[in-house]
Amino acid sequence: MTPTVEIYTWSRCPFCIRAKGLLDQKGIAYTEYCIDGDEAARSEMAKRSNGRRSLPQIFINDHHVGGCDDLFALDARGGVEPLLSAAS
Repeated sequence: MTPTVEIYTWSRCPFCIRAKGLLDQKGIAYTEYCIDGDEAARSEMAKRSNGRRSLPQIFINDHHVGGCDDLFALDARGGVEPLLSAAS
């Protein structure tokens, strides 16, 4: 089974760009939801992320990772790959 990585972004958000850059650098495919000005999509994201409305919000196999700093911290602990392999 292929891992599912989803990231909610704004097109000009520097933290979003940085988070996508890490995923790209690691060769991790992801689905991006660019929600510029889409309040309904932002509300849906907030539901999935336990009320967090800041961007980006990142999910790996429906596990809420958090934002950019959370993704980098998870990667520094070696925690991204285990979440990706949980889909197998």
